[in-house]
Amino acid sequence: MLIPNSEGVLKQLKIPVALIYISASVVLLLLVGTFFLSAEFFTDKVNEAELARLQVENEQLNEKYEQLRWNVSEIENRYGELVKKEIVIRNAFDMPEIDLEERQLGIGGPTSHNFDYISSTEKFALATEAQVDRLLRLSRFELEKYSEIEFELNRLQDRLVHTPSIRPTKGWYNRGFGMKNDPFTGYKRFHRGIDISNNTGTVIISSADGTVKITANDNDLGKFITIDHGYGFQTRYGHLSKIQVKRGQKVKRGDIIGLMGSTGYSTGPHLHYEVIRNGKFLNPRKYILN
Repeated sequence: MLIPNSEGVLKQLKIPVALIYISASVVLLLLVGTFFLSAEFFTDKVNEAELARLQVENEQLNEKYEQLRWNVSEIENRYGELVKKEIVIRNAFDMPEIDLEERQLGIGGPTSHNFDYISSTEKFALATEAQVDRLLRLSRFELEKYSEIEFELNRLQDRLVHTPSIRPTKGWYNRGFGMKNDPFTGYKRFHRGIDISNNTGTVIISSADGTVKITANDNDLGKFITIDHGYGFQTRYGHLSKIQVKRGQKVKRGDIIGLMGSTGYSTGPHLHYEVIRNGKFLNPRKYILN
């Protein structure tokens, strides 16, 4: 019923109950729809702001990854220089060169990433990661090879310091190595070393690192010293006036071991010097480099 003011006419309307329910449902739907549309609108606004921020971060990451890749490329260039130096060292010391296939062993291989469905930043990241991983494996391999070189050079250095290589005393070469005339008999006799003449008391030094094996006195060499240098080498110093080392003593190249004299089978003060390797007498002149 519609009740107007005092001058109006009273009216009566009939509204079906179903229409009331329908109207209420429409209003409710409108309210719910408005709420969801508003929420979607604000969500879109937030997503746009977040997307803009992420885009800025992606650009910054792209720049950082690009710089990182330049740095990695520089490291790779320096690694290449190290490999070249390693090859030079191996050639210089007659060491076997590393085969290229062995050097690249386990470095390549297929990738499991599908680059068609990832962003440019992810591509930069994956490519850089692969490059860094490759360099790490290469560097570990190269470190092992440099360790091998270090071991070989240390062994070579040890061998060199134990190889006779310097003149054991000052003086004048008197008699050489080989078949020479005996100064007492005049007959040819195999001379197992060389003779260096000088004044009695002239210092005698070890021609290489080693261990004193024998200090003795006999009719032939008089007072003499035998030093074992390892690697099959021995040296012998005869006709000394004085021995200044003991059996079993460690000596270095250049250490004083005795004094020149004329003991034993000798016509005057001199050093009889022998170089022996694996039981064979060698020409000592070939082992005097200074």
